[in-house]
Amino acid sequence: MSLLDIHVLGSPVLRQETRPIDTITDDLRRLVDDMFETMYAARGIGLAANQVGRLERLTVVDVDNAPLVVINPSILQAEGRQKGEEGCLSIPEIYGDVERAQRVLVRAQDITGAPYEVDATDLLARCLQHEIDHLHGRLFIDYLSVVKRRAALAKWDKQRQGDRSLVRTIEPEKEGSRRRSDEEL
Repeated sequence: MSLLDIHVLGSPVLRQETRPIDTITDDLRRLVDDMFETMYAARGIGLAANQVGRLERLTVVDVDNAPLVVINPSILQAEGRQKGEEGCLSIPEIYGDVERAQRVLVRAQDITGAPYEVDATDLLARCLQHEIDHLHGRLFIDYLSVVKRRAALAKWDKQRQGDRSLVRTIEPEKEGSRRRSDEEL
């Protein structure tokens, strides 16, 4: 396994629609392993393929130590509303309140290609919606008001201090550090 670079805001791949996966290959299994390793090292709870420069319709999530491989997902039902703070591994240190469904029923495939459904609420529902948005080229900042989006983008520009690179390199997680279930999506 290896750590992958994460594409950051401004990278065109983040705004691209991903392509459905037809066949589970060894390359895809390696990608899933690398995505989990990268997500954990970056202290996240979700990571979509386009965030690591790939266009497969694939995301990995881990909320409450329950890792999921989510291939070709679709939201079948969405109910209720919840508003909560979100962040993103592709826009580190930038946060905003986003309204999402409280509960979602998602159909996807696992790493063997077998279909499954997950009935998710609360943080898992938020995470799945956030990651599925990535697969369609949408970012959480797209849900912010114009004023809040401008403020977030200004903070992002200031934080980057002229750095125009489109990827961030993730360092291996230090021994003894633990990720929390409320880290960046």
